[in-house]
Amino acid sequence: MSLWRPRIAENARMKYLGIVEALEADVRSGRIRVGDRLPPQRMIADALGVDLTTVTRAFNEARRRGLVDARAGRGTFVRGADVRDWQPGRLAGAPLVDLSMNVPPQPSAVDLQKEITAGIGHVLAGPRSLAHLQYQTSTGGVRDRLAAAAWLAPRLGAVSPDRLLVVSGAQSALYAICETLLRAGNVIATGMVTYPGLKSVIGQKGLVTAPVAMDTGGIVPEAFEEVCRARAPVVLYVVPSIDSPTTATLSEERRQRIADIARKHKIAIIEDDPYAPLRKLTLPAFARLASDITWHVATLSKCATPSLRIAHVVAPSEMDAQRLARAIRTTTLMASPLLAALATRWIREGTLTEIVAAIRTENAERQHMAAAIIGEENFAADPDGHHLWLHMPSHWRAAAFADHAERSGVAVVPGSTFSVTPDPVEAVRVSLGSAPDRDVLKDGLSLLAGLMAQPSLTTKAIV
Repeated sequence: MSLWRPRIAENARMKYLGIVEALEADVRSGRIRVGDRLPPQRMIADALGVDLTTVTRAFNEARRRGLVDARAGRGTFVRGADVRDWQPGRLAGAPLVDLSMNVPPQPSAVDLQKEITAGIGHVLAGPRSLAHLQYQTSTGGVRDRLAAAAWLAPRLGAVSPDRLLVVSGAQSALYAICETLLRAGNVIATGMVTYPGLKSVIGQKGLVTAPVAMDTGGIVPEAFEEVCRARAPVVLYVVPSIDSPTTATLSEERRQRIADIARKHKIAIIEDDPYAPLRKLTLPAFARLASDITWHVATLSKCATPSLRIAHVVAPSEMDAQRLARAIRTTTLMASPLLAALATRWIREGTLTEIVAAIRTENAERQHMAAAIIGEENFAADPDGHHLWLHMPSHWRAAAFADHAERSGVAVVPGSTFSVTPDPVEAVRVSLGSAPDRDVLKDGLSLLAGLMAQPSLTTKAIV
């Protein structure tokens, strides 16, 4: 009996699917055979450097595809007939409705494909077209930084372009900021649930997490001060507007109190603010209230389209911006000059504002649909945002619910994915934007509503 050497298939949409796809490929190639026993889930998680939840999702998906059998007290084994009969497509395993990826919806009022095609065409037809096909500085071009300053002004006020960087997405920006500010063993404070991308950075860099209590209004200032006194964090990470997953938005008063506490304890703030442009009510960013200690990250992927992998970063000072540029130079080098030029064109012409407004309108329609199908008393949401924080009824555990939902054809994300404490919140994040249209979304939400009302399934799952 051979022992499978776990791996993650390249170009997989999600890590857990990458594990399943690698397993399928190794079975078909004969690297492992029907009847072979798979390594324990924890061993696979350690070997791949992923959390146990990811491997558990992979095993559940493998069972759903008919690839493996779990035998009580003995382990998990490769199945026979389904693997031999494998055909591309029949066991592709893609969820019927993927509500796991938190992306903005495709608004009916704007043809994004047309806008992108026309915008890039205009950029390449312009007098500076060749410059957009060459290497540029790690800070981004001056024209792009000036446009970024104009885009951010309603929330940040006047920002010198010397403090601004144009980078290739928020994830690379977060890694570069952490690389600039933190060393292994340093403590980073964050809400009790937080962005999984930050959790990846924390694990990669060997940082220590200090969870801060949250309520329906977001991070609790008094709890943050307690963490400052007890744990002496170097940095606070916060998503101030339409937090993912909780959907909470910090009030201006709470932002000011948190900023004052951070300054008092000499703590830097990493402000990850991807959803703020979607909100009708504009609140001042931490980068406006405490510009001297705040590193502001504003991606366009969450308020416009993931295809526009551009994020604007505001550092506390020009010197800090140069420090950050050095970190970016050693990782992603620079943002795509062509995408940066497209973002600049959209900002200057008002196209980006129109796209955001259209997405906000589409979000409102989808939120209304969710309230009608699931019941707004069952979830937290921001009316301008495109995700829900769906609270589990007492008979469900979030991980079991997510597993059953995916087996039934809908993918959602359980609270454990976001948790930085041993006891995850019993809730799942439901992303309304990833469904291609409202009809598909309606099917997915209806399935979730029906599943919530079925205690018989959950009783078996919890046991």
